[in-house]
Amino acid sequence: MRASASRPDPRPRLLAAAMAAVAVAALSLTACGADGKGEGVRQEGAASPQASSAAPQPSGPARAPERDASAAKSAAPASSTSHRARGTEGTTGTGRKGDKDGKGSGSRDPYAPGNRVDCSAADVEVVATPVSRPLNHMLLTLTNKGSKMCDLKGYPVVKFEGAQSVPPVIEGTEPQAVTSLKPGEKGYAGVILSSGEGSGGEGRTAQSLQIGFEGSDRMVDAALQAKGVHVDNALCVTYWVTSPGDALS
Repeated sequence: MRASASRPDPRPRLLAAAMAAVAVAALSLTACGADGKGEGVRQEGAASPQASSAAPQPSGPARAPERDASAAKSAAPASSTSHRARGTEGTTGTGRKGDKDGKGSGSRDPYAPGNRVDCSAADVEVVATPVSRPLNHMLLTLTNKGSKMCDLKGYPVVKFEGAQSVPPVIEGTEPQAVTSLKPGEKGYAGVILSSGEGSGGEGRTAQSLQIGFEGSDRMVDAALQAKGVHVDNALCVTYWVTSPGDALS
């Protein structure tokens, strides 16, 4: 009977252990698969920065408008330059027109050299005034009554009442330039009436006076004091000048 009692068969236990090992291995594989997916997700997450870094690549074409804009800016000065060039041409044209207008306005300017006239009896007034100093001198004051500037050339042609000749001019009294008078301005000349010590002869008293001008036969009456003036052969005149002091010096 003791011989029939035997030990339990160990195979079922080994089989159960093997099945448990297989189950554990399966679970571990499942966990690995899950980890793999997790890594895949992480890889995708890591890939997104690359995608974001690649996203700005279209900025290359986006800079093209900037180049176009810069090209437009570079082209703009050329256009403005052309406008300026046209503006300069316009200015030049205006300048030429201005020159023409200037000539035209110059031709209408009564003071322009081309429009001056010689002073004549027709447009002047002359007053003769004896002075106390120097002795035996008289001052002629001529006023331009015309509408244009006139040139008072040379010296006055002095003709007292009953005179047979024209008195000479005193050398050294000629001005450096012709005396020119705007309308209303005055010119002057001095007249030495007599010698004062009898060297000029007996002399006479003149009650009237006429003044003539170089290059003209016409004469203008000059106002003279009522009592007249005494003249002799020493009678002479100065050139026309612009100040009474120069006329009497």
